Amino acid sequence: MNVIDFVMGHALQWGSVALLMIGLYIVMTRGNLIKKVAGLNVFQGAVFLFYISIAHVRDGTAPIVHEDAVLYANPLPHVLILTAIVVAVATTSLALALIVRIRESYGSIEEDEMAKVDMG
Repeated sequence: MNVIDFVMGHALQWGSVALLMIGLYIVMTRGNLIKKVAGLNVFQGAVFLFYISIAHVRDGTAPIVHEDAVLYANPLPHVLILTAIVVAVATTSLALALIVRIRESYGSIEEDEMAKVDMG
């Protein structure tokens, strides 16, 4: 197996790693709180993509007992990702509600402007 076959065979994993890095970059470099929440959502989506991509079973069938079926796909990773999506939506809504309260208190959602208000 050469390098090109390896990379193309794991394209979803490489894509999820790229999305992880993009989300991490957004969270670390942006001062706007809404952009940070968007970066966190990109990061979460990358984790979901990675977890589903490694759970794929080639030629796997539904986990229903058949006489001729030999290889089954495990439904547990998909169920866990559905639960994680619900948690991600709840986290995002809570973060946005907190940002609204921060805006009311500080008059801004930029980190540097909030630091100026705290300092002076």
